[in-house]
Amino acid sequence: MMATLEHTNFTVRNPQATAAWMQDVFGWKTRWEGPAIAGGYTVHVGGAHTYLALYAPADPKPSGESSYDIVGGLNHVGVLVEDIDATEAKVRAAGFEPHNHADYEPGRRFYFDDDNGIEFEVVQYD
Repeated sequence: MMATLEHTNFTVRNPQATAAWMQDVFGWKTRWEGPAIAGGYTVHVGGAHTYLALYAPADPKPSGESSYDIVGGLNHVGVLVEDIDATEAKVRAAGFEPHNHADYEPGRRFYFDDDNGIEFEVVQYD
């Protein structure tokens, strides 16, 4: 039996604001939210079986480092969509700038950075 990725947890400035744009752009739902470790707050946003845990510590601090240069760094989150053009319009409406578009076997993709500096890759397979 093959394992399934159930969730990923990463730090954001404002979990509720991040969940809100993810709901608008990706159609996800908030599954749970509440107090978390070290006086922080977490929102779980996603679908019935997979989600992202968006955690904010009591005093979040921005990172000026590139995740691509750090062992264990989160480089990007890949999201599979059915309509990449409609999703790109929603990304722009959310205030983010798509970049690095490419058509490749077996589909299309683009990237965008959110207001936390997290890079997302949006993919549609043919």
